Amino acid sequence: MLLLDVLATRPDPVPLKDLAAATGLHTSTTHRILNDLVVGRYVERVDSGLYQLGMRLLELGSLVKGRLNVREVAIEYMRDLHKLTGQTVNLSLQQGDEIVYIERAWSERSGMQVVRAIGGRAPLHLTSTGKLFLSCSDPRQVRAYAMRTGLAGTTRNSITETDQLERDLALVRRLGYSRDNEELELGVRCIAAGVYDDTGKLQAGLSISAPAERMRDEWIPVLLQTAARISEELGYEAMH
Repeated sequence: MLLLDVLATRPDPVPLKDLAAATGLHTSTTHRILNDLVVGRYVERVDSGLYQLGMRLLELGSLVKGRLNVREVAIEYMRDLHKLTGQTVNLSLQQGDEIVYIERAWSERSGMQVVRAIGGRAPLHLTSTGKLFLSCSDPRQVRAYAMRTGLAGTTRNSITETDQLERDLALVRRLGYSRDNEELELGVRCIAAGVYDDTGKLQAGLSISAPAERMRDEWIPVLLQTAARISEELGYEAMH
């Protein structure tokens, strides 16, 4: 990290000895770390033996920017949806075999203890948003996910069998939204709709979480409409 920080402050490629001096690392240690960073494309070695930041950082920066844009676009819509339903509204992304919560609109009046804070994670197959991302995968990828994770459950309602998961994902594809029926946490139900970017890729999931007895199907159309509006602002053009 120190090496990357030093390279970020230099407009021109930097010699190995200067990098070692600036970071306080031994020259051989610096050289070894730089070699690893070059392999990962985080650093580039120019012909003269100098080093500069690599293209992989630009790629990662673009991903971060895109995700931040989703949050920035979505937040006002999320607040409006929360005001309309009185329930917690979440925005989540996929990271590996989990979703991560990046934004939330909620209030104490929702009457539900929020246990998944911003930055919290949960398995794909136990969450409404996670099922949206799994529904974009082909059967082979879904089975591979099931093998990797073992489809571990947390409640008596959790989906723990591959066949059951595949049936649920088929329903998600048909309906265009997904549900979590107390599968992650007893007493809490969720519904989720997809947020898509300008390439048509599923970028995030917008979900409503509510105490099980308060969840209402009449919120589904407005959830879908809200997710569609966020997608439109991201450049997505729905195919009719």
